[in-house]
Amino acid sequence: MSPASSNVPPALHELESELMELIWEHGECNVRSVLEALNKRSDKQRKYTTVMTTMARLDRKGLLIRRRDGRTDIYKPAMTRDEYLEARAAAEVGALVDNYGDAALVHFTRQMDQLDPERREQLRRLAHRDY
Repeated sequence: MSPASSNVPPALHELESELMELIWEHGECNVRSVLEALNKRSDKQRKYTTVMTTMARLDRKGLLIRRRDGRTDIYKPAMTRDEYLEARAAAEVGALVDNYGDAALVHFTRQMDQLDPERREQLRRLAHRDY
């Protein structure tokens, strides 16, 4: 594993992704508030212990920051949604290029050629932006 890859946040599983979307949307949250928001959005009702365990796992993975407020754990995102997506995209594209070399780059180029010129220019500007 290269030193840069150690800073790459892990991919999210389905429930982790749902929880992170809620937490990115709401900012600081406790388990109960995430559980209630999650269960309002879904036909599948989750249990408190499932959400608690998943949020603790996201804290261990470095995606959430946990602080104690009395007897309640309060969680907040360790990075913004955009920062997470940027880091994951860079890791995924890097892995594709590492695994498939020029073939991956040719396919990216073909995808770019199919975009309308305005979208291509927007992507070029983003590619030259400092991160």
